[in-house]
Amino acid sequence: MSRDLTILIVEAMLVYFCVLWTHSLRVRAGLAPFYALLGGITAVMSWVTDAGVSVQVAGVTFMVGSAVFYTSLLLGVFVVYVFDGPRATRIAISTVAGVSIMVPLIAIALQLQARVSGDSPLGYVPMPSLRINSASVFTTVVDLIFLAIAWEYFGRPTLKIQLWLRAFLTLLGVMWLDVLLFATGAFLGTPQYINIMKGTFLSRLIISLFACPFLYLYLNWQNKKVGMTFENRPVLTILKELSEIQVELSLAQQEIEQRKRVEKEKEKLIQDLQRAMSEIKVLRGFLPICANCKKIRDDEGYWQQIEEYIQEHSEAVFSHGICPDCMELLYSDFNPHNGNGHNEP
Repeated sequence: MSRDLTILIVEAMLVYFCVLWTHSLRVRAGLAPFYALLGGITAVMSWVTDAGVSVQVAGVTFMVGSAVFYTSLLLGVFVVYVFDGPRATRIAISTVAGVSIMVPLIAIALQLQARVSGDSPLGYVPMPSLRINSASVFTTVVDLIFLAIAWEYFGRPTLKIQLWLRAFLTLLGVMWLDVLLFATGAFLGTPQYINIMKGTFLSRLIISLFACPFLYLYLNWQNKKVGMTFENRPVLTILKELSEIQVELSLAQQEIEQRKRVEKEKEKLIQDLQRAMSEIKVLRGFLPICANCKKIRDDEGYWQQIEEYIQEHSEAVFSHGICPDCMELLYSDFNPHNGNGHNEP
């Protein structure tokens, strides 16, 4: 066994173990450290793949980026889907996809910075290929979604497939789908396209055989430790959950728009009330009034007729009349109800 192959195997075992062990801590630490680890592995995978680091064994080429880091991502998303469900899986997929997009952009930014500064190109930061990275991001997202679909398909009760075979077929199916999509997207039309397809199919088969025992042992261990049974979800559960998220986002947007309308109506109502309150004049407190003539003293010390004062400080408008008592006092001769008036015969 060559030294390079030994290093590759040890490196793969350590990274696989690190991913699965971090996931096993979710009961105590939650899934945040696990998501962070997936993001870090994705960044390393992107850089190693762009650098073209590989190992040759018996005529078979093993890309370190896919054999070690990409496979560990598959194992991570695999176990988070099985034990934590579609919602947690969406976060894992979003993490991997987001970092896959950001890493090439950061590499381009660093190279441009070096060029603007007049420095030589950064050899330790490989310049990404737009075509290869676009194919990689698209393929990764499709792979991780297909993983959930394949797991549910091979888990149907009618097939009666044992756990180890179910795990292997799912892993191998994702590996081969990755080869087909990535090689087609990145190298279709180039002379090496067919050779890349053939060699990568074989290497992914070997990687699946190597990684499957880690996955199977972890599934068994967690199943016994947590005491849960593997849930038989519908085959398209992951896609259904994604569509439900779109519906939820649409409903949330509608709710936000509705709340904006309500807020605008509320602001308008408040403005109307404030305007109405500013137009209302209310009399409060003690009013100094003359005991004899009934004039009222204002704040400046002037005495006003009660009618003038009230009209200035309120919306009241006076219309003059005369009460029965004053009528009797002032115009008793003209009072028709008075028996002593001029109306007597």
